[in-house]
Amino acid sequence: MILEQLINKISYKTIGNCTKDPAQVEISSVVYDSRKIEKNCLFLCIRGANADGHDYISQAVEMGAAAIVVEGEVDLSNVHSSDTLFIRVDNSRYAMAFISAAYFGNPADQLKVIGITGTKGKTTTTYLIKSILEKAGYQVGLIGTIETIIKDIRIPAKNTTPESYILQETFAKMLAEGCDIVVMEVSSQGLMLHRTQGFTFEIGIFTNLEPDHIGPNEHKDFDEYLSCKSLLFRQCKVGLVNADDVHWKEIVREHTCELETFGISKDAGLCANDLKLVNEPGFLGVEFNTTGLSSIHVKIPAPGRFSVYNALTAIAVCRHFNVSNENVIEALRTTTVKGRIEIIPVSKDYTLMIDYAHNAMALKSLLTTLKEYQPKRLVCLFGCGGNRAKSRRFEMGEVSGELADLTVITSDNPRFEEPLAIIADIRTGIEKTSGSFIEIPDRKEAIAYVIHHAQPGDIIVLAGKGHEDYQEIKGVHYPMDERIIIQDITQTGKSL
Repeated sequence: MILEQLINKISYKTIGNCTKDPAQVEISSVVYDSRKIEKNCLFLCIRGANADGHDYISQAVEMGAAAIVVEGEVDLSNVHSSDTLFIRVDNSRYAMAFISAAYFGNPADQLKVIGITGTKGKTTTTYLIKSILEKAGYQVGLIGTIETIIKDIRIPAKNTTPESYILQETFAKMLAEGCDIVVMEVSSQGLMLHRTQGFTFEIGIFTNLEPDHIGPNEHKDFDEYLSCKSLLFRQCKVGLVNADDVHWKEIVREHTCELETFGISKDAGLCANDLKLVNEPGFLGVEFNTTGLSSIHVKIPAPGRFSVYNALTAIAVCRHFNVSNENVIEALRTTTVKGRIEIIPVSKDYTLMIDYAHNAMALKSLLTTLKEYQPKRLVCLFGCGGNRAKSRRFEMGEVSGELADLTVITSDNPRFEEPLAIIADIRTGIEKTSGSFIEIPDRKEAIAYVIHHAQPGDIIVLAGKGHEDYQEIKGVHYPMDERIIIQDITQTGKSL
């Protein structure tokens, strides 16, 4: 491919000793990982958290890179090459997004890409949208926290929103497999690092915003977090926003798209009303009607107000694709998401569910919602990940102690910490409350305990692992799928 075709949508300046015109330079591949540098490639120097691609400029020249993209002012006094063309840009990541799109033939231009951003609800909503659109006959690819789905191929995710090169490569694969639509989670990090530049979203969605992902390796403060989320609405044609979230007007302040709103408040363009909690044998959920932009009655197998918002988001999207109410109703009634309020049918006497809630905010939201169903007891089993902020342990312990009738403290992914030390930190938090708790360090034994001691009318939550099917201990991932553990316990009647 000719270099000029790759860089014609970005602002750049050629520097260095090479006098070749970009229209004369043939590129064999695009590379941003120094380990993959090869002759005649275009090497993008990316400044990462752990490495800086600019440190490998000399290596790239020696290995015969045809061109190198650098960021800002770079000292090339020690680099002597008349064969390698240097392209200077203001931001290498931004440039990489456009270069990657061009390299793969701008596949997103032939797809309708739906992007969802927000603190909570992204994962569940992507699966709901995918299910509804597929029932309507569309071929839908998915990119998110759990996995990437291309037809029957499922690829475990490394990032919620992949690097722009991987994202564009994925779009190209989806297009080749016949996909019409892509629904994807768009993280604040992905937006901040320009991973979603180089194309325009057909629809951008804002679910909600709460303080999260703030720290040394993420966002410096809440304002930056909000600002990054807002970027989506300068990169889409139509924006769908939750009008009940207090931050929604700030999110869309500089939008360049058409806007629609959804919510429970009567000011929303698509409004949910007549909400009813549904607690039936084997079914814990909610039903409601919509008015405004769409009129429909739905019943969903997921509890609480946040499930209403997830369903509303899916309805708001699918009306843009002329999906029938029948398809919407059926998909919402039957779609479940692995590890997101996933109810495991083991008994009609009590409810057992798995959820990914792994911080205090998520756990509080979940337990508060479940208490509305007035269980005989609300039992919460959880642990905390090792090598993460200790404050999370104290906070989660305090939340569970205040809201659950019984907390079972156990292990999660201890990583390189001792499980008992993590449990001790959780205990510190829960002891600030009057909540009852027990400690069972072995997670399999803990799950067996809550099943064997379940009482009619209980709601039991296994929190923290969600979709994960492993336990990470000292750098090793050991198989641990809570669904399999539950099956083994209920079939054998024995602890593991």
